[in-house]
Amino acid sequence: MTTRTLLRPRSDPGFAERLARSARTTAGAGPATRDVPDWLAARTRARGARVRKIPFAELDGWSFAAGTGNLTHRSGRFFTVEGLHVVRPEEEWQQPIIVQPEIGILGILAKEFDGVLHFLMQAKMEPGNPNLVQLSPTVQATRSNYTKAHGGTAVKYLEHFLHPDPDRVATDVLQSEHGSWFYRKRNRNMIVEADGDVPADEDFCWLTLGQIGELLRLDDFVNMDARTVLAGAPMAYAGRRALTSDADLLSWFTGERARHDVRTRRIPLDQVSRWVRDDHTVEHEDRRFFRVVAVAVEGARREVSSWTQPIFEPVGLGVTGFAYRAFDGVPHVLVHARVEGGLLDTAELAPTVQSAPVNYAHLPPARRPRYLDLLADAPSSRVRYSAVHSEEGGRFLNAESRYVIVETDESTTPTQAPPGYRWMTPGQLNWLAGHSRYLNVQARTLLAVLNTRAADIDHAAA
Repeated sequence: MTTRTLLRPRSDPGFAERLARSARTTAGAGPATRDVPDWLAARTRARGARVRKIPFAELDGWSFAAGTGNLTHRSGRFFTVEGLHVVRPEEEWQQPIIVQPEIGILGILAKEFDGVLHFLMQAKMEPGNPNLVQLSPTVQATRSNYTKAHGGTAVKYLEHFLHPDPDRVATDVLQSEHGSWFYRKRNRNMIVEADGDVPADEDFCWLTLGQIGELLRLDDFVNMDARTVLAGAPMAYAGRRALTSDADLLSWFTGERARHDVRTRRIPLDQVSRWVRDDHTVEHEDRRFFRVVAVAVEGARREVSSWTQPIFEPVGLGVTGFAYRAFDGVPHVLVHARVEGGLLDTAELAPTVQSAPVNYAHLPPARRPRYLDLLADAPSSRVRYSAVHSEEGGRFLNAESRYVIVETDESTTPTQAPPGYRWMTPGQLNWLAGHSRYLNVQARTLLAVLNTRAADIDHAAA
């Protein structure tokens, strides 16, 4: 007797349709959207956490290693601050870089209430957030966290993500973090649908995708880790037309990666040229870009309540955004194949603009990053989305960018994009976000804005 091989569908289009329904739903089974800011503020007050800058000498367990000057923890865990030397044919530089080879878990638990998918979001404190507590994934943990290298408490809801039922996994992909500040750092981005009852702890609440989209319009509210996970949600974008076919797009981007000759090597922090160290900072001699500082955290009510750590502090507010146009009624955004020293694959697809204007204020307009002034100074009538968002609050202090989507035209952003740039639909972005190391973390934030319908564009045609 011949045994019949049972095949199954390669994907579940029904889940994408359920995501779309959730994105359209702005009143869910959990708290009303208007009440979430007060709930988050109450959780912030309940924690009572305090963060203060300290000199490097007050770091507990951290020190500059003899012989290299690398900033390391005595356990050999967590992360190190080292130097990076980047060489390209047209430029060369050195800088401090965070080295954290372990892969963390960023996971959001989904569950259906009254026929609508909801997502379990956490009020999580991170020392680098300007407002300390922001809306975060269900689980946001490094390997050191969830293996209790710090000797702290267990990570709540972790069991849903360590060994998930394959039939309940909506997305599971390794994604990069900030390539300018991390050396080849990756996290596992996951959305898993819960099976059975999952009570929400006092620091958690269930929200629809539409509610999260409304909250993404608020400054410093939805944290970076939640945004990157939501970018990977397999949405049901309408239409299959685009300026560039999927095959041509992949070929173009593969060519971009291949043509860039980027050579990087880690070097001792003590040998990084043009960076100086004193008792409180490691910073560039021109006081641009970012600085390495130290902080003490008290009363955090996390896996451990108090600790000290090094942290990167950028100089100035960033501007990160997409130029947006509709071609024959189909929305497109202008992406940039951007090289960053810490990326594993040379380049990733980035927003049209990703810069801190203060770093280029001394340069004439012709030498500033392409499209920076166009997006930074756009009239309000052309702005389809604008909010200030914090970057990863566990490693970066007060690192904020104004994220924008700006409608442009043929005179400023031609249909024939310049070298290194391409027009893509939100659906093409979402397709690539299901794969590792195509979209950088800033582009994924803007894709989360599009996925959750937070931007004022024609989503019906996207």
